[in-house]
Amino acid sequence: MAIAEITVIPVGTASTSLSAYVADIHRYLTDEQAKGAISFELTAMSTIVEGEFDELLRIIRGMHELPFASGAQRVCTSVKFDDRRDKQGSVAQKLRSVADKLD
Repeated sequence: MAIAEITVIPVGTASTSLSAYVADIHRYLTDEQAKGAISFELTAMSTIVEGEFDELLRIIRGMHELPFASGAQRVCTSVKFDDRRDKQGSVAQKLRSVADKLD
């Protein structure tokens, strides 16, 4: 399973507020999560998505396209992947590993 941190920034919008775009992305990811392909966590600065690498690529493309459908004239998307293949990993596992070292 891979992990991706994604930031989608609509540019050329009528307002500096982007929360409506974030809400659209959240609804999209909630629908994808219901299909069982991914899990995700919305943060104040980005969204973290877990799933199979090919699924993540498909989902990221969908996230990137959403602001265009809502009227944005330009979209800048930043993606960071953690694709570990020597053993199964997850966000929860990564956090547990750090917590264990703090104890």
